[in-house]
Amino acid sequence: MRVPLSWLREYVDLPATETGRDVQEKLVQVGLEVETVEQLGADIKGPLVVGQVLTIEELEGFKKPIRFCTVDVGQANGTGEPQEIVCGARNFQAGDKVVVVLPGAELPGGFAIAARKTYGRTSYGMICSTDELGMGDDGTHGIIVLPPETEVGRDAIELLQLVDEVLDIAVTPDRGYCLSLRGIARETAIAYGLPLRDPALLDVPAPNAQGYPVQVSDPIGCDRFTARTVTGLSPEARSPIWLQRRLQKAGMRPISLAVDVTNYVMLELGQPLHAYDRSLVQGTIGVRRATQGEKLTTLDGVKRVLDAEDLVITDERGPIGLAGVMGGANTEIADHSEDAGTTDVVIEAAHFDAITIARTARRHKLTSEASKRYERGVDPMAASAAAQRVVDLLVLLAGGTAEEGVTEVIAPGAPRTISIPADHPDKVAGVAYGRETVVRRLQQVGCDVYGQDELVVTVPSWRPDLTDPNDLAEEVIRLEGYENLPSTLPKPPAGRGLTERQRLHRRVGRALAGAGYVEALNYPFIGAAALDALGIEGDDARRVTVDLVNPLSDEEPSLRTTLLPGLLGALRRNDGRGSHDLALFETGLVFRPTGQEHKAVRLPVDRRPTDEEIAELTTALPRQPRRAAVVLAGAREQAGWWGKGYPATWADAVESARIVAREADVELTVRADQHAPWHPGRCAALYATVDGTETLVGHAGELHPRVVKALHLPERTCAMEIELDLVEQASTGALQAPRISTFPVATQDVALVVGKDVPAAVVEDALRTGAGELLEAVRLFDVYENAEQLGEDKKSLAYALRFRAADRTLTVEEASAARDAAVAHAAESTGAVLRGA
Repeated sequence: MRVPLSWLREYVDLPATETGRDVQEKLVQVGLEVETVEQLGADIKGPLVVGQVLTIEELEGFKKPIRFCTVDVGQANGTGEPQEIVCGARNFQAGDKVVVVLPGAELPGGFAIAARKTYGRTSYGMICSTDELGMGDDGTHGIIVLPPETEVGRDAIELLQLVDEVLDIAVTPDRGYCLSLRGIARETAIAYGLPLRDPALLDVPAPNAQGYPVQVSDPIGCDRFTARTVTGLSPEARSPIWLQRRLQKAGMRPISLAVDVTNYVMLELGQPLHAYDRSLVQGTIGVRRATQGEKLTTLDGVKRVLDAEDLVITDERGPIGLAGVMGGANTEIADHSEDAGTTDVVIEAAHFDAITIARTARRHKLTSEASKRYERGVDPMAASAAAQRVVDLLVLLAGGTAEEGVTEVIAPGAPRTISIPADHPDKVAGVAYGRETVVRRLQQVGCDVYGQDELVVTVPSWRPDLTDPNDLAEEVIRLEGYENLPSTLPKPPAGRGLTERQRLHRRVGRALAGAGYVEALNYPFIGAAALDALGIEGDDARRVTVDLVNPLSDEEPSLRTTLLPGLLGALRRNDGRGSHDLALFETGLVFRPTGQEHKAVRLPVDRRPTDEEIAELTTALPRQPRRAAVVLAGAREQAGWWGKGYPATWADAVESARIVAREADVELTVRADQHAPWHPGRCAALYATVDGTETLVGHAGELHPRVVKALHLPERTCAMEIELDLVEQASTGALQAPRISTFPVATQDVALVVGKDVPAAVVEDALRTGAGELLEAVRLFDVYENAEQLGEDKKSLAYALRFRAADRTLTVEEASAARDAAVAHAAESTGAVLRGA
């Protein structure tokens, strides 16, 4: 909403020294978002005067038409002699009054005016257009032709109101009343503590039977319809300069007098209006829902097919307007320049249902100044005053006559009242305002307030956003000043910090980031195509999804059952944009349906839900386990002067799972597996002990080549996904700080020959069990395969065993005995043979 400061001053007696910046600061303090304050005409310097064209000489021999004019500017040039000016525009003639800028002046953009020789003549100034003066769009982009009665030599800066300040206010959806000068003036008056001259306080005649006939068939969609008629308008009447300039400053283009007046009153009072050419309206004006498939050509020249939910204005022929959005071309006001201009008009001022108008505007992709106001809430009580204001202006400016007939169709209704304890704003804000302050502030916004400890508040008709006690409390708080609210820290009761689940989630994120992974957050939506690309079979549990009623995209209509599609999509995008060495991670929820989702209930908003209602809703929610996942591609370590780098492999994916598990103090068991979307020979199943039972918690490894190809991923992309909730359950409790021993470690290496099908993790478990309590750590450092030396289907696994006692230095004999016990148990459990034995 653009608000000229000069126009705002008509309704509020602001101090003469107040600038637009001062008003901006005050309005921001009461909660309005004033984006900019535009300084109009700040760079214009005179002399800029009214002149009358005396003669026009057409200059020949040039590529474009050029005219040499003499212009009477009175005494503005100091001599009284006609001013000689060269001009290329052609929308004026001898005798017209125009705007002339004389040498020594300066126009917007630093354009200095001086006498100059051009086209073989000397031009002493310039005849100005609206563009050159920065006046905005008037639809002509030509020379400004002033009314014949304008005085020659008059200061055009003052006449055209070129110097002003315009506040550009971003009006939020709940503040529809601020889409008018009346609403902004009310907020300004409150901010300054000054009285408001309400432009809607007009004497309006009572409705009578002589008014234009109106039939409202849908009182829900239209609960108020006012119609007034003005006859005998002069077809040649034009909008006066002051009216055109106010429209231009507010961002609207002048069109014709009748249309300009309705737009002006809409900006002034916030009530959209429409003017019909009475000679084109046939019979009774009606308001009804459209018939499915009905057609209407709107003022923008588009033929629209109507929906049964659209609200339309009709006459005997059918629709003549899309209610609250745009009028129809078949009753358009004719411009004065046409052969037969409009002389009689019917003025419509109605109140339409906000939701109906909003849906119609979106359905037809047709947003108008009227629809923006209706869908945010228009004051229904202002319709009669707005119609009266239009009638008064048309009579004043176009010489018309207002007919005595006044039509008002009003659906029964009552003012809204809200009960609120007088100390409710105090409790919400934590500030002791007191009853007097609460009552005063509510009265300032237009409420009628009764009662003592329990206030009964009647909400003003222009504030449909005030519906409950908290809305009223917000009004008190904002007007008292958000900046005056004390900064107080909340005092949460002990024991209500982060849960263990939340702490694990944070620790995992920090650990993966510390290991070189970058977090990538993705939307939790998937489609069947993503699961197909991952090679997930039809009977896989991940195929059973929770479908959304209103998805953001038809291609992803379901909630994810795995984190991998989003992460792999992020990896593909980054790789396609030149980042080839990637390590990404995400922690988040997946959604596994329980079959009860169709039983979800809608909780009430007027009270706190009962425990039974919350329990019923919880039962209908899908299971939402929290997971962590990583994806890797390219180099895991870059090559450089320090040596060779190495690519990311399945082993890095497995190690990322161990990083996650270590944050919960959980040991993972790794076994070979076949599980989509991983490569069948490079897939590891991850197990942890949960409640004494070995439980599958995730998978890691290299993706299947078909998956890599289907998703256009880099070759040998690797991934890991693990369920954090199961890892948490496997945890033994709070993390224990490591104990540092003062005794030295004893290291023993063993190389065991086992079958190729024996997992290294199984051999490691056997070594741990056999070594006993002296074993501190075991690490696989070499895998060797050679058929000639080891035999077919054999491999050698070399482990480093670290032994340490908590209370003494181990002897060689003790370390060797522990090693032999470990080897013996491995041999018994896995058939391992000590290499070289």
